[in-house]
Amino acid sequence: MENHESNNEENIFEIINRKINQLPEAERNLLENGSVYVGLNAALCGLIGNSLFRRVLNVTKARIVSALPMAVLPFFTTEVTYRGFVNFPLITGDLNCETCTATRSGLVGLLVGGLYPVFLALPVNGSLAARYETALLPNKGNILSYWIRVSKPVFRKMLFPILLQTVFSAYLGSKQYKLLIKALHLPEPGQEIH
Repeated sequence: MENHESNNEENIFEIINRKINQLPEAERNLLENGSVYVGLNAALCGLIGNSLFRRVLNVTKARIVSALPMAVLPFFTTEVTYRGFVNFPLITGDLNCETCTATRSGLVGLLVGGLYPVFLALPVNGSLAARYETALLPNKGNILSYWIRVSKPVFRKMLFPILLQTVFSAYLGSKQYKLLIKALHLPEPGQEIH
């Protein structure tokens, strides 16, 4: 019974892949590699968040040391998460609702592609501010209130990039779903359209 289910899933995956390969190259690339675009936007959010925190904390040294992880980590985390939660379920037939796809991809864009890079920028630049003594850091008693106060202007300025990342991801998920449906309506290779 289990072997039969495994073969059935394999057949569905093969059929979907065959249909996707019939799409024009640009559409096929968008369907298969959309996660890269979301990852690039996440890297941009990370770099913007990094720059804003550097200004707030007066950090002028170690630009590359702080920028590199702020671009690379959000890119890979978002790309892998989007691929795992949106692309893979789409091409295996496990995600079969346009609203579900757009919602899921929008959430990945919001949480992993938008908020995560900004939250990651805080400890990176906080440690640089402590190391180079560029900002007056708090005593042990008021640490949380200090970081909330420091973070508020950054999050206000990051609202638009985070919102843009969320909307872009949701749109991309919806577009990928439509491309998959288009591919599934294509005739099997070798069959003629009647």
